[in-house]
Parts: sequence; C-alpha cells; structure tokens
Amino acid sequence: MAARVIDGKAVAGRLRGRVAARVAALPFRPGLRVVRVGDDPASGVYVRNKDRAALAAGFDSATLRLPADTAEAALLDLVGELNEDPAVDGILVQLPLPPHIRQEAVVDAVRPDKDVDGFHPVNAGLLSTRQRSLVPCTPKGVMHLLREAGVALPGARAVVLGRSQIVGRPMLQLLLDADCTVTVAHSRTRDLRAECRRADVLIAAVGRPEMVRGDWIAPGAAVIDVGINRSPDGRLVGDVAFAEAVGHAGAITPVPGGVGPMTIACLLENTLIAALRRRGEGS
Repeated sequence: MAARVIDGKAVAGRLRGRVAARVAALPFRPGLRVVRVGDDPASGVYVRNKDRAALAAGFDSATLRLPADTAEAALLDLVGELNEDPAVDGILVQLPLPPHIRQEAVVDAVRPDKDVDGFHPVNAGLLSTRQRSLVPCTPKGVMHLLREAGVALPGARAVVLGRSQIVGRPMLQLLLDADCTVTVAHSRTRDLRAECRRADVLIAAVGRPEMVRGDWIAPGAAVIDVGINRSPDGRLVGDVAFAEAVGHAGAITPVPGGVGPMTIACLLENTLIAALRRRGEGS
C-alpha cells in the first residue's frame, strides 16, 4: 500500500489561520523585520513568501535589503538598531550571508527575545534544558506535521539524518522531549541504511538529493523530508527518493509542499509568541 502523503501546505495554512485569528484580536500588530544581504535567488523566493504570509496574517512586516558588499560592521549596526526598536518583536537575518560576513557573529548579535529563527545560543541552550525558548522554525514545523498526521511519538524510535545547528540538533531535542528514543546519524555513521531501517520516524536533513532510497525505510515508518535540492535534470527534490519511498513508508512529506510551508508558518507563530512575551502576555 502506498504511503499517506502529509500535506504540509494544508497544515501550514491551518497554523497561519490560527496565528492570524490571534493577531486580529490583539490591540497591536506584531513587528517582524527580515534582513536580506545580497541577491541569492533561493533566498529571494523564500523572503517574498515570508513577506506575503506575514502581511496576510496582519503583522507589521518589512524586509530590509542590503547590497552583497555590505560590511559586517554595518550589518551588526543594523541588527543593534532593530534590537532597540520597540516596534520590532522579531528579527530574522536571512541565511546564507556573503562569505565576508561571519554568520556566527550575526546570529549572536540578535537579541534572544527577538530571535524568531531560534538560532541564538541562548535559545539553543534553553531548548536543550527544556526551558522556555524560541524554537527553530523548521524542527518546530516537523513536530507540527508529525502530530497533525497522528504519528504516535512516545516510545517511538526516531532517526535524524543530519546534525546541523539549524535542524538536526534541535530536532533531536524536540523528539526527546516527545519521549522518542533518538539516534542522530551523519556522514561518519557506519551503515546509514541499517540505522534508517530501524526508525519508526525518519527525519532526513542532509542536503543530498534523493540519498535515502526506498529500501532504507522500514515498512510503515513516518518519513519527514527536510531537504530541498536541485537534481541533475533540474527537478526540485528532497533528500528522500520519494517515488521509491512511498512504497515503504506509512506516511511521508513531499518536496515541495511538505516541510517548506511549515517553516514560514512557524516563523509567524514564533513572532507572535515573541510579541506576547515581550508584553508579559505569553507563556
């Protein structure tokens, strides 16, 4: 039997609707500022989608565009101004940055309570110790998808492919907090196929087109494909060979239309949370 396809667009639409309803009831508009440095084409598409979603949800949203040759000091000065601006609840500096700018320095410069990407070391530390934090948007979106798909997480064996600060490491923490038994696999893992075959829940976030083949997947497993890549023939594909995987998995996300829409929806949710907390109204 073919796997059930998890419709990320539909789940994201419902989440955006809930956020918009809460924003409409507020006496203020949550403020979001996106900073984009340079003209990376993929970033451009993503930022435009963020702009549309934020405005549709009722946010006070704007994108600040800087040339690719912007000095690191100038970018840090801008982040500092946004940190102090009372109208700004959330700051997102679009990655990747030009090579002459240190990503770590910029991430660290964003005030933790406005860090709606959830990348600041303070938020990472709070997440790892199960304290209140702003959670990275993509892992947070994965958890929404798993729960909306009815995947039973307590006691499940989960495998996360990839150990990045943006997806893999926070994903580990969120799955642990959901009472999964979690393995993080990576480029040095011995016998990746065997590790994947043990998973009830498989999260693929390695950035390699269609690396995960159908026979890597245990019958009935839930598969969340975080990857988004261009194949040699120009197709947009994930880290999972979808056409093969649907014959093995119980539930699976497509690419596109799976995790991507959730990342933007969770950015809006994080911005709303940040806005409420800054006013002493959030938990």
